[in-house]
Amino acid sequence: MSRVYLDWNATAPLRDEARAAMIAAMDLVGNPSSVHAEGRAAKSLVERARAQVASAFGADGADVVFVSGATEAAALACAGRALVGADIEHDAVAAWIDPCLTVDQAGRVAVAEPGRTVLQAANSETGVVQDLPQGLAVVDATQVFGKLPFAFNWSGAQMALISAHKLGGPKGIGALVMKRGTDLAAQIKGGGQEMGRRSGTENVIGIAGFGAAAEAAARDLDAGIWQRVAEIRNILEKAIEAGAKETIFVGKSAARLPNTSCFALPGWKGETQVMQMDLAGFAVSAGSACSSGKVKASRVLRAMGYDDGVASSAIRVSLGPSTTEQEILRFAEAWTQKYQRHRARAA
Repeated sequence: MSRVYLDWNATAPLRDEARAAMIAAMDLVGNPSSVHAEGRAAKSLVERARAQVASAFGADGADVVFVSGATEAAALACAGRALVGADIEHDAVAAWIDPCLTVDQAGRVAVAEPGRTVLQAANSETGVVQDLPQGLAVVDATQVFGKLPFAFNWSGAQMALISAHKLGGPKGIGALVMKRGTDLAAQIKGGGQEMGRRSGTENVIGIAGFGAAAEAAARDLDAGIWQRVAEIRNILEKAIEAGAKETIFVGKSAARLPNTSCFALPGWKGETQVMQMDLAGFAVSAGSACSSGKVKASRVLRAMGYDDGVASSAIRVSLGPSTTEQEILRFAEAWTQKYQRHRARAA
């Protein structure tokens, strides 16, 4: 039986539109900084992709600075600034902030000073969606972009972090989106590419794929595809609860991403569940992919007030538009069987 991929928050499969755009970009010879015809063709492709990303992200009139991914975007946005946040932020952001803000058990962050705050629009582990106050210094929109309606211009944030591979683009390309005129010191200096914010020859192939993926993601969102994903996620949770009524569903009382379910059974380690489900043919995770392999309790769940028993036993199942009801019911059946064996051994 074929494997089932249920780790879309870690990375989404490459879209056909992105693949086609990248293959076409491979035929371009010129450097985007060159003034001859070949260089201008490459530059035109970069600017077309910039416009595609800006339009899909509701950032017309803002600056879209292409970088290697959301991690670099976070470093560019946060380095040298006294910013605060909560301990539920992704590691890429947590490295740059004072995690002093409080979080309730539904995963919502209390923001006192938006102008000094970095806040994720949606959490990658729990799927919890934040109510974004106006005037945030930085919003991490990596998970929400392409899954829920979001427009940078109405978010009121000064800057935003986004990544291509979360919405079906290639890995290794992302962007920092900022209000036009924002004063920001470059971290990578050199030839002055990307409006002087990020030097280095542009990743033309990756940028082309990002633009195509963003445009396709916006079409899917407008077509209501993610509403169906949410319905399948809810079917999954009902099936899991039927198999183990004591299951704790993290963040279920709050607004969540339509594709994300984080649940825990104290005493059954998340890492063990991930390995057992992998052997059964299902790809899931025990938290952020960037924290995988670290055998410890989720700091996100601990920040939400859960004890180590819960925080170390949670797994995340994240779906996508191609996930079928049959696949998630197969997963729920296999997971329930593994849980019953775990209970029998623990008895």
